Amino acid sequence: MNELKEIYFKDFIKLKRGYDLPNDKIIDGKYPIVASTAVKAFHKEYKVLPPCVVTGRSGSLGEVQFVDNPCWVLNTALYVKNFNENNPKYVYYFLKMMRLEIFNSGAGVPTLNQNHLHHLKIQIHSKEQQQQIAQILTAYDDLIETNNQRIATLEQLAQQIYKEWFVRLRFPNWENTPLHHGIPEGWSFGFASKFFEVVKGKSYKGDELTENVENMPFITLKSFNRGGGYRADGLKYYKGRYNKEQVVQKNDVVMAVTDMTQDRVVVGRVARIPDFGDKGAVISLDVIKLVPTTISNSFLYSYMRHSGFGDYIKEFANGANVLHLKPDLVTKQKMIIPTVLLQEKFSNLVEPIYEQMDALSTTNENLIKTRNLLLPRLISGKLSVKEAQTLTI
Repeated sequence: MNELKEIYFKDFIKLKRGYDLPNDKIIDGKYPIVASTAVKAFHKEYKVLPPCVVTGRSGSLGEVQFVDNPCWVLNTALYVKNFNENNPKYVYYFLKMMRLEIFNSGAGVPTLNQNHLHHLKIQIHSKEQQQQIAQILTAYDDLIETNNQRIATLEQLAQQIYKEWFVRLRFPNWENTPLHHGIPEGWSFGFASKFFEVVKGKSYKGDELTENVENMPFITLKSFNRGGGYRADGLKYYKGRYNKEQVVQKNDVVMAVTDMTQDRVVVGRVARIPDFGDKGAVISLDVIKLVPTTISNSFLYSYMRHSGFGDYIKEFANGANVLHLKPDLVTKQKMIIPTVLLQEKFSNLVEPIYEQMDALSTTNENLIKTRNLLLPRLISGKLSVKEAQTLTI
């Protein structure tokens, strides 16, 4: 049986605010700098010893992170200073289940005031069951991380091929292709609007988002990894109205045109849409769809991922708190595009790599769904540890 004990949150763990570290004081090193939603950079010093359980305090709330290494937690976040002998991984999953964003106390900037948590009554498991629950859920996260590493390796392979062909210009038959002003013969040069079009996403209200998977998958900023690529666990669902042009299908290329921080690690980056079936998914106003007109879809994605386009276009984003990139600016940039035949050869080479990545992403989506179903039921005690242990990944 589950052994749940009711206590006050303040007796469960003690949270502490992170530490100031201006950008101009960061000295490159091996210790992660943990912001409210992700690792921001690396520094030569650390402030917090592992295990580090971190959640957003200001700006972005609700994201809970587990960091195995000594780290520097920024002042936009809170970290667990004292676990009070509770299992750190259990604490991590418990905080994820709490959905801390609902405790926002900020008038303008979202803010989590830990004092509002102190007198909450919560129910926790025994120490033995905490460890068992942590092991069950960690098994899913470990497999997801392994798949993510495999995806990253495959993407590096696709990147190496792209750079060899289109940056170093060692494409098939390059020795016999003359250059004109540095551009191989037969290649096209012009504004991006010559090669693809842009479709803007759907503006939405908070009450149009839902957890109901029967509704349309909704591609938002959370669908992008830092630096680009699709993030399976960031998917939302949408129950409002939309235009058919705002629907994306498998392999469509989308770009983030907003960034909630000043780090510019998402804005201007692209992702490939996985297979959502015939209904597809809807893109939010923070996202645009890139529709190829005279180039192949595989080449368009590779160009946006590996040519440096994202690092260049992100500098055009502006805003005091939230960065915005005007979609029209994307199509006003100049591009050099290889011949159709060369694009086809390239696509034939990299498309199987992308398909492997898509398959791993689909596996991860299923793992994430199962983990997310288990998490609240295990933590709440509705599913016993014994029952969960009979399930296989």
